[in-house]
Amino acid sequence: MENKIVENHVGKGITLALLASTFWGISGTVLQVISQGENIPADWYLSTRTFFAGLILLVISFAKYRMKIFDVFKSWKTVGWLLAYAIFGLMANLYTFYFAVQTGNAAAATILQYLSPLFIVLGSLIFKKQIPLRSDVIAFIIAMVGVFLAITHGNIHELSIPTNALIWGIFSGLTAAFYVVLPKPVTKDHSPIIVLGWALIIGSLFFNIRHPFWTNVPPIHISTVLAMSTVIVVGTILPFLLLLNSLEFAPSAVVSILDAVQPVVTFILSLLFLHLEFNVVELLGSVLVVVAITILQRFRTNE
Repeated sequence: MENKIVENHVGKGITLALLASTFWGISGTVLQVISQGENIPADWYLSTRTFFAGLILLVISFAKYRMKIFDVFKSWKTVGWLLAYAIFGLMANLYTFYFAVQTGNAAAATILQYLSPLFIVLGSLIFKKQIPLRSDVIAFIIAMVGVFLAITHGNIHELSIPTNALIWGIFSGLTAAFYVVLPKPVTKDHSPIIVLGWALIIGSLFFNIRHPFWTNVPPIHISTVLAMSTVIVVGTILPFLLLLNSLEFAPSAVVSILDAVQPVVTFILSLLFLHLEFNVVELLGSVLVVVAITILQRFRTNE
């Protein structure tokens, strides 16, 4: 009976994590509509998304933790890590991913961003002088083959996405690695919801200095409101809350593997709704990337 209860709890955690990854996948597809179809300026989009997502998360955090949400500012060291996370992780990732989608497509951008665990492992190999595991080498080779097939259709002389989209996508993967590593010194003592909320607000301050969201507002249509609301709620708030809750029921090793759902969802939605053209080679490449990252996460989750 006890084992059955534990299994039910793990099953609930897996369901929540799957929903989180699915929401992120949906958000990536909607972002392509915003950046290409709605023709919304990047600066206004980033200012708006970070401000309202951060504000909503801090309101939720205050309702749960009250004045404890300000504890992150009691230590200069914590503030330093929070600023690094907000600027080099969160802001940089949102910026590079937006342009990767705008100049290419959501499916390719998501695949390239999903290489972030590889950058994390490479960083540990370079800076910590760790001897690479066999699983690291296998995952790296599979991922590189997958990316090559996904963005060239198997022809080295042909890119299925523009060169600038490839560059933005690679930087998106690198900043996504920063996004994962930099907040760890802060989240070990403070709730991830609080850390994310403040990081979004800090990022919002910088984005709004460049382009306040209340100035030079682009033409707002019902489709614009729906798309922006989806990115803010479905692409930012809900997945993080679901992911945090899933960790209360399922081990982090299980939850992290389920991140592979995100690029798959984006790829499928891009095929169904954005009329993404693909061939079997590109599909195989996308699958290989997901397989590679799953292998990497499976053997690195306990580090």
